[in-house]
Amino acid sequence: MSESLYETLGVSKSASADEIKKSYRRLARKYHPDINKDAGAEEKFKEINAAYEILSDEKKRAQYDQYGDSMFGGQNFHDFARGSANMGDLNEILRNIFSGGGFGASGFSQTGGFGGFSQQGFGGFGGVNLDINAKVSIPFDVAIMGGEHKININSESLKIKIPAGINNDEKLRVKGKGKSAMGQTGDLILSVNIEDSDEYERDGDDLIKDALIPLKTMLFGGKFDVKTYKKDVTIKISPDSKTGTKIRLKGYGIQNRKSGIYGDLYLKTRVLLPNVDELDDELVKLLKEKLPE
Repeated sequence: MSESLYETLGVSKSASADEIKKSYRRLARKYHPDINKDAGAEEKFKEINAAYEILSDEKKRAQYDQYGDSMFGGQNFHDFARGSANMGDLNEILRNIFSGGGFGASGFSQTGGFGGFSQQGFGGFGGVNLDINAKVSIPFDVAIMGGEHKININSESLKIKIPAGINNDEKLRVKGKGKSAMGQTGDLILSVNIEDSDEYERDGDDLIKDALIPLKTMLFGGKFDVKTYKKDVTIKISPDSKTGTKIRLKGYGIQNRKSGIYGDLYLKTRVLLPNVDELDDELVKLLKEKLPE
C-alpha cells in the first residue's frame, strides 16, 4: 500500500497527530503562493492541504490506511491532486470519498467521472472560502453611538463591537467565527441592517427630527429644550414661527468615521396643540369668539 499522503507531508505512517500538524504548518508556510512565487509552489500547496485534510481527521486517516490509493481511482495521491487541479471544490470531493458507505469494489463510489466519482470540479485548496456571510439588524441608537451588540449566529451567542456612525449595508468582519477546515478558520462577515427610529431620520451624517413645540411658544416665542445624541440643548423660538420651519443645530449629527467631522441635526418644527378639555372654560369661550376662521 502506498504511503503517498504521508510522503506529501514529510512524515512517517506512524506519525502522531501533533507531528502531522507541525509538518503541515511548516510546509504550508513554505509553499503558500503569497510567499513562494516559484513555479509549482501553488500545486504543491494544494497537495499539502489535501493531504492534511485527510490525515488530520482520525476517521479519514483510518480509511486511507485501510484502502490506500484505491480511493483515488488507483492513482497515487500526487497524480490525483495534480490531475484534479481544474476541478471544483476539493472539500466536497473529499467528503464524498470519505463519507462512509460509499466505497465500491475498488474503495470508492462508482458514480462515474474522474477517479470513479462524479466530476464536481475543483477550485484549489488555497481558494476554499471558509468565511460565513450573514445579515444582522442593529438598533438605530447603537448604529449612531456605537457600542456592543449581542447577536445569535448558528446557535452561538456573540457580542460584537459596533463602530459609531456605521452605515446601512456596511460589512463587519468578526475574526475566527467562520468555518474550519484543514487547520484554518474563516471569518464571520456581517451585512448590517440599521433598524428604523421612531424619533429620527438619517441623511448621510445628518439627522432630522420633529420638534413638537407648544402653541404658546410658537405664537409668542420663547425657549425650547431639545434632547440630542451629544447633549441636551436649549434653542430659541422666534415669535410667530410656522410649522415646518427647519432649525439647524450644527455639529449635532453623526460623526463621520473617516473625517471625524460631525454632521448636523435638523429640527422640523411642529405645533403641539393643547388639550382643549384641560383649558380654562373662559379661555375656551374666548378662543372660540376671537380666533380667526
